[in-house]
Amino acid sequence: MNLTLLKALGAMLLACVLLIASAVMFRREKRAWSVLQLLGAVGLATVVLAHLCEALQILPWMRWGQEHSVGHYLDLSAALVGLALFPLGYLLHALAMTRDR
Repeated sequence: MNLTLLKALGAMLLACVLLIASAVMFRREKRAWSVLQLLGAVGLATVVLAHLCEALQILPWMRWGQEHSVGHYLDLSAALVGLALFPLGYLLHALAMTRDR
């Protein structure tokens, strides 16, 4: 089996857990922090989907893994969104929980 595919499948499991947990939190409490966490989880899931497409050679016209390509910039922008918004939403949630106590 392709090593990239194996890594992407493992990451997909983690991304799905984050996405489902964030969606459940958003459904329970529609607050700013839950929106940020959900958008961050969507970004991380997009990164994983990009790597799955690269490993399975889906949509080859996007030139996955090559610099200055559509696939590269989609992957990069989704990673930036995910790595910025998910922790920010988590931090705001933690601060809101400590303030409520």
